[in-house]
Amino acid sequence: MTAATVPASLAPTRRVSPAAGLRHTVTLAWRSLVQIKHNPMELLDLSIQPVMFVLLFTYVFGTAIAGSSTEYLTFMLPGIMVQNALFATMTTGFGLNNDLTKGVFDRLRALPIARWAPLAGRILADTVKQAWSIALLLGVGSILGFRVGNGLLGVVGAFAVLLAFTLAASWISVLVGVLVSEPDKVQIFGFTVIFPLTFTSNIFVPTDRMPGWLQSWVEVNPVTVVADALRGLLVGGPVAGPVLQTLLWGSGIAVIFAPLAVRALRRRV
Repeated sequence: MTAATVPASLAPTRRVSPAAGLRHTVTLAWRSLVQIKHNPMELLDLSIQPVMFVLLFTYVFGTAIAGSSTEYLTFMLPGIMVQNALFATMTTGFGLNNDLTKGVFDRLRALPIARWAPLAGRILADTVKQAWSIALLLGVGSILGFRVGNGLLGVVGAFAVLLAFTLAASWISVLVGVLVSEPDKVQIFGFTVIFPLTFTSNIFVPTDRMPGWLQSWVEVNPVTVVADALRGLLVGGPVAGPVLQTLLWGSGIAVIFAPLAVRALRRRV
């Protein structure tokens, strides 16, 4: 009895063209986005929490910190956008770990697709979710009285800068998602690292109103840098310096964590 052979045209191959790899990535990204239909809480986490933060901080702390809720909203909203975007990067690691532990990632990699497509598709889908969250916050902020000072160009620039930075920061989430054994541990990492990092920045309170010993850290905190960049683009003020520093921070994070994440992923799968 002879073993059946698989025609070469049907055998899985790892050698695919960049264009085919891009198509695979878009297809897998669409798969991740379609899953929202079956798990709407995934999108609600990116929608309800940031809106609650905007409402609570604007009307509970706004008058005490800035003298009026409208002035505080103008200062705080760009920072809230940064905080929410950083927390949203954890969904990349959460989803990746979920796919790894359930064997979905292995099944995807067994298909005749680009080796990098499953990971790239996950990151692309989460970037789309990030864009939705940014647009939602801008919309809610506009209803509450936030006004963009630099027009459409400022809005586009803010989207581009924040998405570029969070795309780089998502490599940290990817590394954590690969290293931990359960998806919930990715969220634990987010709260133990990102939460204090964002609250010890100038997102909610101007740096000059903080204790002197804390101001030194706040000024070099990358979250402060990104928040200042978005304030400059959306409201007004220095733009070139904060944007350049944001891109440098993002590049540094990607250079360090992307190779570590890819290496850890190769070892795991």
